Amino acid sequence: MVINKGARKLYLMHNEQILREYDVELGFAPNGTKNKKGDGRTPEGTYLIDRRNPRSRYHLSLGISYPNTADRAKAVAAGVDPGGDIFIHGQPNLRSEFKRAKKTPDWTAGCIAVKNDEIEEIYAMVNEGTVITLRP
Repeated sequence: MVINKGARKLYLMHNEQILREYDVELGFAPNGTKNKKGDGRTPEGTYLIDRRNPRSRYHLSLGISYPNTADRAKAVAAGVDPGGDIFIHGQPNLRSEFKRAKKTPDWTAGCIAVKNDEIEEIYAMVNEGTVITLRP
């Protein structure tokens, strides 16, 4: 998997071939990489899909292994909490959350959001251990 934050695209890949392409919504402060909890940024770097949540508050979700060892070390050096719980997910299940979330194009706390039918497709195709690269 590859996410191009600048283009707001998620690509499902097989080697160098793009299998599927999706538009994404990012954290509410999308420029730059995630540095600390609450900064609203989506991480940049290479991680793994490390968990699957069929009971997510956002339809379905796939967990991203942020923070990694380097992210934690950087946060410790800066004296901050690196944050966590970064997911690829669908839209909010609760109508009140959906209305609040959709006020800006990039609205998550640092996650990657897609449409519900798209997360269903992604969820079916992506296994734990899949490499994901998030690019600026």
